[in-house]
Amino acid sequence: MIDPKLLRTDIESVAQALARRGYTLDISAFNALEAQRKALQTETERLQQERNASAKRIGQAKAAGEDIQPLLAQVEGAKQQLESNAEKLDTVQAQIEHFMLDLPNLPAADVPDGADESDNVELRRWGEPRPAEGALDHVSVGEALGGLNFAEAAKLTGSRFAVMHGDVVRLHRALASFMMDLHSNEHGYEEVAVPFIVQGEALTGTGQLPKFGEDLFRLEGETPWYLIPTAEVPVTNLLRDEILDADSLPRRFVCHTPCFRAEAGAAGRDTRGMIRQHQFEKVELVHAVKPEESEAALEALTSHAEAVLQALELPYRVMALCTGDMGFGARKTYDLEVWLPSQDTYREISSCSNCGDFQARRMQARWRNPETRKPELLHTLNGSALAVGRTLVAILENFQNADGSVTVPAALRPYMGGRERLQPA
Repeated sequence: MIDPKLLRTDIESVAQALARRGYTLDISAFNALEAQRKALQTETERLQQERNASAKRIGQAKAAGEDIQPLLAQVEGAKQQLESNAEKLDTVQAQIEHFMLDLPNLPAADVPDGADESDNVELRRWGEPRPAEGALDHVSVGEALGGLNFAEAAKLTGSRFAVMHGDVVRLHRALASFMMDLHSNEHGYEEVAVPFIVQGEALTGTGQLPKFGEDLFRLEGETPWYLIPTAEVPVTNLLRDEILDADSLPRRFVCHTPCFRAEAGAAGRDTRGMIRQHQFEKVELVHAVKPEESEAALEALTSHAEAVLQALELPYRVMALCTGDMGFGARKTYDLEVWLPSQDTYREISSCSNCGDFQARRMQARWRNPETRKPELLHTLNGSALAVGRTLVAILENFQNADGSVTVPAALRPYMGGRERLQPA
């Protein structure tokens, strides 16, 4: 959530910043709500003063033996007006909060301007891409190994799901274990396990609700429970309504979970294979840091995601997302795109974002500044390191051999019982 003080004091600059994202801020609507709020608060303060004065006069009238009924009527009238004003003020404040929750984060000054992914800026590349000529896609490679079956998944659930068997599911499991070990043992992350079901409040805290409800799977029943779209939601919400000591920062978590996404806006995209599914697994990194450390934390987080690709010898590039392609809660984002020879292009495998205090303000996730002894908002960051299914896709395509086998990357062999190659079924 954007700082409401900034909206009240310099709404024009907020509108200009949001315009860089292609978002048109309705200044008149916000100002009208603010005018109502101020008028109601002013009237409430006047009524409270009037009620207090009447109460004081009642005591004086009693002492003088005067009739206090008219004063009692004034107090009762003020009380009823105050109750009515309180209801109106709650309504207006709820409208303001809803307005605020709909606003995306303000982009950082150094984020490139642009409308969509075509305006993203390539920062660097790593590795030599495998030639596209003759490369089979991951579906053909996985089916030849006897390890990928989409027909079985369709029978069980429907489209955009997969069933894995044998060597392929073992490779998938090895990838997740390798990533978790790398981040916890070498990068110093605290490993956590969290529920895969959360309440709506958690999704509001990280920015998925109320704006993106159609992309979520909601469970039936009285409790507003949702399947998590990413571990970012439960892990970041561990800090909700907390005030951390300065010496406990930074906090860095790594978490492996399934992710569930309705993909409501992705009809017709990536319908073949495992690129875009309703259920997939991901290893997620989450940082909570002091505000002055968040830019450096983004660089570190991104380098940790890159380390996975480098260890697996997968060619990739790093893209700085433009203002029009960033996620709702991000103020700055780097995407890692892995090379897929069957598509002769790079495809996203990780998105690393600095959210500033946007999520922390929604969650009231704070730290106590030792200089002022006052609570201040944390800065939160998150990134995939990596999406397990897409990493599996990249390995099947980049390490395929002419005889249908797949070479196991050296970093994964300890997790595969020393296997160097997967053979076709």
